[in-house]
Amino acid sequence: MADSDVRRAELYSLLGDLPPRDRPIAAAIESVEQRDGYVLQRLTLDLNGVDDVPAYFALPAGIEAGRRVPAVLFCHSHGHRYELGKDELLLGNTYMPPPPYVEELTSRGWAVLAIDSWLFGERSGVAESALFKRTLWHGQTLWGLMVYDDLRALDYLCSRPEVDPTRIATLGMSMGSTMAWWLAALDQRVAVCVDICCMTDFDTIIDTPDIDGHSLYYFVPGLLKHFTTADINALIAPRPHLSVDGDHDPLTPIAGMHKIDDAMRAVYAEAGAPDNWRLNVYDTGHEETPQMRRDILGFLGRHLV
Repeated sequence: MADSDVRRAELYSLLGDLPPRDRPIAAAIESVEQRDGYVLQRLTLDLNGVDDVPAYFALPAGIEAGRRVPAVLFCHSHGHRYELGKDELLLGNTYMPPPPYVEELTSRGWAVLAIDSWLFGERSGVAESALFKRTLWHGQTLWGLMVYDDLRALDYLCSRPEVDPTRIATLGMSMGSTMAWWLAALDQRVAVCVDICCMTDFDTIIDTPDIDGHSLYYFVPGLLKHFTTADINALIAPRPHLSVDGDHDPLTPIAGMHKIDDAMRAVYAEAGAPDNWRLNVYDTGHEETPQMRRDILGFLGRHLV
């Protein structure tokens, strides 16, 4: 087994006791709606055998039968908007510019899948602190449960007959940003990773008063004994990876961004793909700006086709 595969297995093991990765996935299409430019399916997925997972799958309108298209696994943010969840794909958010990503992605000919993470959307109603405590008692982690569901969502996305499983990207803002790069690190089927406003060195967060700005889901017991943020992101190389961040974002100290950028430049250079890593820093806070959006779509357009 390659060293990177050993490290992936080690990283996954830190997430606690999780269901088998190969358990069958069941999917029910609850409704199909023709919208302007895309077809929206509302799904109920059995990903984990414990809690049904509501999801959206959107496909560009007019795709001819038998054609497989690139796809994006959209990872929603936190923002303490527990009621929103996967609807961020359709509605956007207060810290994201219009139009919502479902329109941006499908208009470019790409399919997109989004699920409600634990605690969010149709799965809301349980306090984050309560679920965090419960998972620890059972030898699990809240982040592990979330990552597991999104990995299985990736399994489902790859199984869709409309999707080209060799051209899949992860994309997300804030909590979804962290999810995007964890998924890409753990699963090499992610061909492209784009994360928005949540990339910094863990140790620099510890050294700031803003550590409490990150909610409980973010913390994995013992993680720093084994991995830095750069160590995790190094597992994505040499695949294309764009990180966009604000230099006034209290959740991502600028010193931590530079630390990761230096490490990733070296990793990607050694891998022979120096142009596949980009950290773009903007004069803003914890928000996606219109310029970020343009850069994100340009990056996806270059690497997802």
